[in-house]
Amino acid sequence: MATQNLSDGSGLHPRLPAPVTSLIPTVHIAPAVPWADDAQPRAAPGLQVKAFARRLDHPRCLLVLPNGDVLVAESNAPAKPHPEFSLKAWVMGLFMKRAGAGGPSADRITLLRDSDGDGVAEFRAPFLEQLHSPFGMALVGQSLYVANTDALLQFKYSSGISRIVGPGRKVLDLPAGAVNHHWTKNLLASPDGQRLYITVGSNSNVGERGLALEQGRAAIWEFDLQSGQQRLFASGLRNPNGMAWSSNGSGSGPELLWTVVNERDELGSDLVPDYLTSVRDGAFYGWPFSYYGSHVDIRAQPPSPESVARAVVPDYALGAHTAPLGLASAKGNSLPAVFAEGMFVGLHGSWNRRPHSGYQVVFVPFSAGRPNGEVPMEVLSGFLNAQGEASGRPVCVALDRSGALLVADDVGNVIWRVSAAP
Repeated sequence: MATQNLSDGSGLHPRLPAPVTSLIPTVHIAPAVPWADDAQPRAAPGLQVKAFARRLDHPRCLLVLPNGDVLVAESNAPAKPHPEFSLKAWVMGLFMKRAGAGGPSADRITLLRDSDGDGVAEFRAPFLEQLHSPFGMALVGQSLYVANTDALLQFKYSSGISRIVGPGRKVLDLPAGAVNHHWTKNLLASPDGQRLYITVGSNSNVGERGLALEQGRAAIWEFDLQSGQQRLFASGLRNPNGMAWSSNGSGSGPELLWTVVNERDELGSDLVPDYLTSVRDGAFYGWPFSYYGSHVDIRAQPPSPESVARAVVPDYALGAHTAPLGLASAKGNSLPAVFAEGMFVGLHGSWNRRPHSGYQVVFVPFSAGRPNGEVPMEVLSGFLNAQGEASGRPVCVALDRSGALLVADDVGNVIWRVSAAP
């Protein structure tokens, strides 16, 4: 049970209590239940929300194309060819199904189109099929890049098409294999379109499967589209997911890469805060040897004092076990002025904290290019009902062509659209 408020472990200066370990870790699932007829999340004052598209199949990641079309990856974890059996894995599998995350993957990207501008997609079509647990997408010129769980693919794209047929070209293998603990791979193109950034989560909670299985993982990779060369951009990020660019605050110079990260589990309901951080080229962020800078995790073996000494402290804590997955810069949004500078974050929600945390979309305000404020601002809530059941869980967030905020809800199977209230 948590001993401090979630806000105590949030913001610029989170409070980090002593770790709590037990033989049986905290498991507190919010069972998935359908949205009631006409029910929807609750928008913050000054905002309104409506369904942009319903009846999807576990929608996860979003990409808004220049012509306003919206691509959504309908995806779930890949089937395990030779599943490893342990009592813990078996129990967690049952709990994940109860939380709405245990079904087969649709392995599809669907196109949604709102031609009349009323905020509801009246046209949908299967855009790409027969993928392999797809997640991240990026458009660079006439090339659409898709991150399957095990490979980066390239497809030819032209504006206005509603379907791509064909397998595409495999550009790059991505870490996967029989053990593929964090299976989602996200993508973000550099502002100049010369590079792709690729997130790869860890293969374990804290390296307990051995560090040999973590090669290339818990990291963000940079891939040069011209040369085909890849390099490790930043490491020690247990499960980075959403990425976005933001001004460095000086008004000149390159934009900064930001990401949200799911931190480690089984240290109690108050640890470890998940976080939002700028990503420095070559930086190490602690996993698995330490968290939030130099806080040593004695479970990581063998220890590495040298790694702990160089671990970078993240910029902004989002609270323990909130599970941030989606990230979108506020640049270009059409919401009220309070959302002018900062980052929108989709918090998928906890499965191992009492009481629950996350299950909402929040906004982290920025000033001069940096986070400003100790508590994120609520944007969209009401995904949990009074009984602690989840009608929805936010995943990716993105701004549509009008500047409204789109939110993928993988339990409700809905894309929500948040706009300024009239």
